[in-house]
Amino acid sequence: MKKIIELLAEIRPEYDFAGSNDFFEDGYLDSFDLITLVAALDKEYHTKIKGTDIVPEHFCNLEEIRKLMKGYGVEDDI
Repeated sequence: MKKIIELLAEIRPEYDFAGSNDFFEDGYLDSFDLITLVAALDKEYHTKIKGTDIVPEHFCNLEEIRKLMKGYGVEDDI
């Protein structure tokens, strides 16, 4: 999950994402950040995350992002 943490740190360097269970509830991310993160993940992993998957529940913490990306075939270096 090191790469996901790096991508999140590029969006919001002031937060420790590894210590949060819900990025939105904790105020670490907002809806604009979510879209920025989706674009960064698409670019990094050469994917195209479906609009129906772009919901806060899939991006609320590191484990949920990992599970989502695994569903897109991303297994290594997440």
